[in-house]
Amino acid sequence: MAVQRNMNPHRCPMPVQDPSVRRHNFEEVALGYTYEMAVEEAKRCLNCPTKPCTTACPVSINIPAFIERIANEDMEGAYQIIAQSSSLPAVCGRVCPQERQCESQCVRGKKGESVGIGRLERFVADYHREHCTEKPAVPTPNGHKVAIIGAGPSGLTAAGDLAKLGYQVTIYEALHVAGGVLVYGIPEFRLPKIIVQKEIDNLKAIGVTIETNMVIGKILTIDELFEMGYEAVYIGSGAGLPRFMNIPGESLKGVYSANEYLTRINLMKAYLPNSKTPIRHSKKVAVVGGGNVAMDAARSAMRMGAEEVSIVYRRSMDELPARKEEVEHAQEEGIIFRTLSNPVEVLGSEQGEVCGLKCVEMELGEPDESGRRRPVVKPNSEFILDIDTMIMAIGTSPNPLIRSTTPGLTVNKHGCIVTDGDSGLTSREGVYAGGDAVTGAATVILAMGAGKAAAQSIHEWITAK
Repeated sequence: MAVQRNMNPHRCPMPVQDPSVRRHNFEEVALGYTYEMAVEEAKRCLNCPTKPCTTACPVSINIPAFIERIANEDMEGAYQIIAQSSSLPAVCGRVCPQERQCESQCVRGKKGESVGIGRLERFVADYHREHCTEKPAVPTPNGHKVAIIGAGPSGLTAAGDLAKLGYQVTIYEALHVAGGVLVYGIPEFRLPKIIVQKEIDNLKAIGVTIETNMVIGKILTIDELFEMGYEAVYIGSGAGLPRFMNIPGESLKGVYSANEYLTRINLMKAYLPNSKTPIRHSKKVAVVGGGNVAMDAARSAMRMGAEEVSIVYRRSMDELPARKEEVEHAQEEGIIFRTLSNPVEVLGSEQGEVCGLKCVEMELGEPDESGRRRPVVKPNSEFILDIDTMIMAIGTSPNPLIRSTTPGLTVNKHGCIVTDGDSGLTSREGVYAGGDAVTGAATVILAMGAGKAAAQSIHEWITAK
């Protein structure tokens, strides 16, 4: 059916909670498109034959095709197109950095705003969840078994793709619930956990088995998985080991890694009045870092009752790696951005608790190996922030447990597993890896892309034997 294009240069705004209200609750900030909004936004898509947006998608969703279905009001058809490429559409529609990927290549963005691809993906996934009552078809078993280590976005994606090909797939997850960073790292106000659970239930419905409380490298080794009859193993264990700055005072009471702080809130529900999980109820908080995790920690601290929350970042606003939308939401909620600042010491009270943060001002010099201008200390620029809590959000690295219990597994100097590239094959035959365990901390969608590529490689390897 021919679609009458919407040539409005501006995308349809996303309804959101009022900042003065949402900064006090953990309910989802973005409220999602209505049916009418989604159809009108879809009509802005020109259905380009070259599909530059699809090329820029790490999981290669046929973006023009699913948007065209929305424009024609075939919402279930749109979902089925997305589902061919993505096992987690409701998740990706909420947390994927579309502005740096598919939307950055949108032709409409050359003379206006790009099509709201992520918002449309979210709408379609939510519409399917709310309206579809049919259970997914269970694929015909092919007689082969594959083990997945880690039930985060990379492992879930690999498991879903392999299950659709008929493999008997078991995911071994160290925590007591599946989801990885989707449940312990990303706050409820960005990604409701009921959404994550529904995506996981969809995978279980097509035959994926998930074993929780299974720490691979301690309870079972990779060699023992092979002895159990698995023909291939995919390591998608993420990068959950937090980094610190190694400055004086980091052992004081009131210093958290962002991982610990967010896990206590998101996974253990410390924000609920009846929660048994202890967490500091702070008045003045400094979050060190400028990525999405820093934004999540700062916005969570505000919702936990802090009177003042600051982002302390050594570069300028222009270099912030966090998503533009997350930065804007943080600013609207009253988070203070203390850019061109870097901590040098955490100050403590006589009781051994945080009572201040000594920082220095920074200036931007020549670009470093990442292409960003290198921050250098501004002389005689020390100042002290009055805080009672500091949260370190400067990155994570893979846990050494798997590499230390798997002979012959090659890792690099950062502790990341080395693979041969897109296939995900490691130095061990039949052992594949991807996501943050290989790249270090990155995005959900890149981890999913790695899981998808590895699943295809595993399938090709097993069928060729």
